[in-house]
Amino acid sequence: MKKQYVIKLRPLLVCILIPLIVGGLAGFITRNMKAYESLAKPSLTPPSAVFPVVWTILYILMGLSSYLIYISKSPDRKKALTVYAMQLALNFLWPIVFFGLQLYLLSFAVILILWFMIFWMLRLFYPIRRLSAYLNIPYLLWVAFAAYLNLGIYFLNR
Repeated sequence: MKKQYVIKLRPLLVCILIPLIVGGLAGFITRNMKAYESLAKPSLTPPSAVFPVVWTILYILMGLSSYLIYISKSPDRKKALTVYAMQLALNFLWPIVFFGLQLYLLSFAVILILWFMIFWMLRLFYPIRRLSAYLNIPYLLWVAFAAYLNLGIYFLNR
């Protein structure tokens, strides 16, 4: 027999809005992209217009996954949501270090820590609700790709 889940609209909206607001605020803080546009970039760098679309989708997926953890009755949900909040804080910090401060090697260190935090989050989410972990696999992969771009920019612009 499958479990029935009741959608709680207010918590769902809050869970989706939190990462969207965090990402939007980081984007607003780092909106001056002139320095980035003038950098030499790795060959696999997508057009700039791709980034906000991808990040918006990833933030929505993060929100959905955090909602599924939030409504769970698991005794481990508090720890999982704490790690979720920690990775979201690093997600906020990375563009400030990369775009705002233009500290490309430091931002690479931040994004590596972010990747490991996302991986830890997935490991905590999986036993609570597998779908929550699966929803974040694109995020983990995108951050790995972003780390490649970050390191490439560091080496191409020293």
